Amino acid sequence: MVKKNTIQYFCQSCGSVYPKWQGKCDECGEWNTIVEEKSTIAEGYSKLGGKFVEQIDFVPLNGNLNNPARITTGIKELDRVSGGGLVPGSVILVGGDPGIGKSTLLLQACASIAGLPQQPECYYISGEEALDQVRIRARRLGLADAPVKLASATDVENIIATIDKTNAKVVVIDSIQTMYLEAAESTPGSVSQVRACAYELIKLAKKKGFVLFLVGHVTKQGSIAGPRVLEHMVDTVLYFEGERGHQFRILRAVKNRYGATDEIGVFEMQDKGLMEVENPSALFLAERRGNISGSCVFAGIEGSRPLLVEIQALVGLTGYSAPKRAVVGWDSGRLSMVLAVLETRGGLNLSSQDVYLNIAGGLKITEPAADLAVAMAIISSLTNKPMPADMVIFGEIGLSGEIRAVSQPNLRLKEAGKLGFKSAIVPLNHTKDKKLAGGDLQLHEIGNVQKLINWFN
Repeated sequence: MVKKNTIQYFCQSCGSVYPKWQGKCDECGEWNTIVEEKSTIAEGYSKLGGKFVEQIDFVPLNGNLNNPARITTGIKELDRVSGGGLVPGSVILVGGDPGIGKSTLLLQACASIAGLPQQPECYYISGEEALDQVRIRARRLGLADAPVKLASATDVENIIATIDKTNAKVVVIDSIQTMYLEAAESTPGSVSQVRACAYELIKLAKKKGFVLFLVGHVTKQGSIAGPRVLEHMVDTVLYFEGERGHQFRILRAVKNRYGATDEIGVFEMQDKGLMEVENPSALFLAERRGNISGSCVFAGIEGSRPLLVEIQALVGLTGYSAPKRAVVGWDSGRLSMVLAVLETRGGLNLSSQDVYLNIAGGLKITEPAADLAVAMAIISSLTNKPMPADMVIFGEIGLSGEIRAVSQPNLRLKEAGKLGFKSAIVPLNHTKDKKLAGGDLQLHEIGNVQKLINWFN
């Protein structure tokens, strides 16, 4: 069997492979991200005829289950997002913008787990910072005395040889882009290095049964840098959202083999690290000012958690040939649809108006139930008439102008009543149980956008 070296060209942004170099990647559109990498293949090698193979054994689908107990981190928001705790042998990829708090959260989690009565062994391996830098952060967080094993290393072979001889329960690699495997002939952070290093570390985690955290860098588009296959290799992918200049941080699961993917964890960045937010609705509405046009409160649902957030809209006469549409925290395509419905079905003139929309607090909303609140905020700003300060709203808008019912209205209204709201605008026939849904709130049922517009007349 003869081995030979072949040259391939990989995009460092998306992982696409090309037979020759080119300036622009056809897949992701990035420039100057394609680099040359060598790979070794076997000439004339057959998967079946070139070596002895071993038969695999098939077992019944209804076999015995061996469910190990989850490891609780002591951080309720992290446990919520991970599905109730960490599953031994699972691999979790954590991504987010630089400075968002990834390393801080994982150091806090390691310290909390290491302090459990069972005293599980936790290892924090940093490839980006020196030992003294991590220790300085630990002292600032009040974790200097936590029994966490700390190391600064980038050679994956050395890391695997060391961890393999321990009884590790949790291992943090910060970050996977700094790891290096000598067998992969490329620079650290390249597509082949990230893929090879992650594969070796994941294989060890499955063999030893410890929880492996991989910190991943993100691109300017917000996706985790490196090959997309990295997200397929791991069990859970967590994204940290939020603006660096804002104190709120949202931890969201976009993939989870052991739990739901629609849960979020809410944190507040303080001097002593990330602090859990037990009542996010009160925090998101803390700076809200009543009796201002263009502002309304949306009663949303994130997973199993109700959240009340303020939606702000600003509508003004445009000075351009084409009106501007700026959105922060919501889908711009969804905004265009709502504006089109308000113009066509409601008779409003928005083609000559600039529209700015913002979800206060740095939260990103994806559910269609926010349509009605967005429309209400836009109409309020256009007419310069404020909504009642003690009113919440939710509902989905269809293209024919109808208001559609949404899921879990009772949970939304219960959260609103708990925070002192007195009334709510809801879809028509939103629930069969009026007593359970309304409680002490006065409900205003609306069936189409025209009635919504009439609210301000």
